[in-house]
Amino acid sequence: MAAACWARRFPRRWKKSKPRWPAESSRHAGSKPPTGGFFHMDAARARAHHLTTEPRGAMMEQVECLVIGAGVIGLAMARQLAMAGREVVIVEAESAIGQHASSRNSEVIHAGLYYPPGSLKARLCVAGRQRLYDYCLQRAIAHRRCGKLIVAANEAELPRLQALQQRAAANGVDDLCWLDAEQLRALEPAVYARAALLSPSTGIIDSHGLMLALLADAEAHGATLALNSPLSGGRVGDAGLELDIAGLRLRARCVVNAAGASAPRVAASIAGVPRETIPTPYYARGVYFALQGRSPFQHLIYPLPEAGGLGTHLTLDLAGQARFGPDLEWVDAIDYRVDPARAERFHAGIRRWWPALPEQALAPAYAGIRPKIAGPGAPDADFLIQGPAQHGVPGLLQLYGIESPGLTASLALAEYAAATLTA
Repeated sequence: MAAACWARRFPRRWKKSKPRWPAESSRHAGSKPPTGGFFHMDAARARAHHLTTEPRGAMMEQVECLVIGAGVIGLAMARQLAMAGREVVIVEAESAIGQHASSRNSEVIHAGLYYPPGSLKARLCVAGRQRLYDYCLQRAIAHRRCGKLIVAANEAELPRLQALQQRAAANGVDDLCWLDAEQLRALEPAVYARAALLSPSTGIIDSHGLMLALLADAEAHGATLALNSPLSGGRVGDAGLELDIAGLRLRARCVVNAAGASAPRVAASIAGVPRETIPTPYYARGVYFALQGRSPFQHLIYPLPEAGGLGTHLTLDLAGQARFGPDLEWVDAIDYRVDPARAERFHAGIRRWWPALPEQALAPAYAGIRPKIAGPGAPDADFLIQGPAQHGVPGLLQLYGIESPGLTASLALAEYAAATLTA
């Protein structure tokens, strides 16, 4: 129904098309964006939809489940619901999947070290990490379990490193290894630090490949993707949520708001959603700089975490190219510009543990926005997953503040969040 109508009214949206990623995806040296195509509609799925006629005579499209947002989290939710036998339509405002946080991050599979014990971030990261590694093997998604070093640059930082080791143990991360300065230099000769924690469970992943696999699974179970389909508003109706999308009025019995940094705005555009349940959004921009030339590192290198993030760290892509970031800058709107002058601040932080960083070695790469729901000076917020029990709207699932470790947690988060719809 909905898919058929979109196909009739917007035929270009449904043709086979090559996935397009942000220009910054060229940061993956030696790799290319996926070259497969999307088929968003077929006859069997079209027959599965139906039309309803409103008493006023207006035609309203109807679907069982609507997922708003086609990033990693939205696609994981669509996969979870479709594989459970639900009819699913995914709507994405952009012209391709994963155009925001899902493709503008460090592409790290986290072990679960940092988050408060018992929090959703801790529980879903630890549960999701091994599930994600298993999924990568099952679906041939490029990844590497390269390991990570968290370094204490001086004696004064040792108590914080010890506290981090204790927090990791409380989260169920039991494979950390404490390295003294000599052991660290044997592992990474270019790193100068007083001590480090080695996290062998940390890795890197092709986030684009992950999204394509999630989408393929969802579509294989009947889900449909609609691109260029922004939400302009909606209301809570007696028979479901009624949403205005790309010029159509759509009724859905189940709606998943997985719009990332835009999730609070999406929620506020739906009349009948209690405003007191919608958090204030904050935008934390982080920029990345690429290391020009060959990297001397085999592991990811992280400083100790700082307020608002994990610190400016070194990550590797699957081709071995190194990049540093993200830093933290609070901004008023989504803005992906990278100021080359910020490289000076990067130099100082990196040289605390890599004093041999060459001059002029950093080139602007890309920027991302963390979808925060706690502002400057406030403690980091946990994932906020609201089902009907929290906001009182039947069939509505709100996903707020799904920042790092959202990618790592995605499969476990989708399972957990789907259960809240019927809790």
